[in-house]
Amino acid sequence: MLRYTLMRLGVFVGCLVVVWGAVYSGLAPRGLGDSNGLWVVLLALLISAPISFVVLRKERDRASIQVAQRVDRMKANLDANRNQEDIADDTARAQGQTS
Repeated sequence: MLRYTLMRLGVFVGCLVVVWGAVYSGLAPRGLGDSNGLWVVLLALLISAPISFVVLRKERDRASIQVAQRVDRMKANLDANRNQEDIADDTARAQGQTS
């Protein structure tokens, strides 16, 4: 997941540099008043989102598989712990009834 996040950040930074260069060279319009920095960041976000969606598809799928496996492993551990508690409780009750 960290790898995907860093790759996504890299795509955003690349878009930010390109948009910043385009705005300050006059190829893209500037923001109104003092909003130019916000304009550059928003435009970079708008451009980087679809690029990341397409380019990082395999990495996103790999990360989702890892997350799903981790969740399944946690569920299995919780079920195993719950079963151990049930067995211990049943054993204690059985011993209490025979005494």
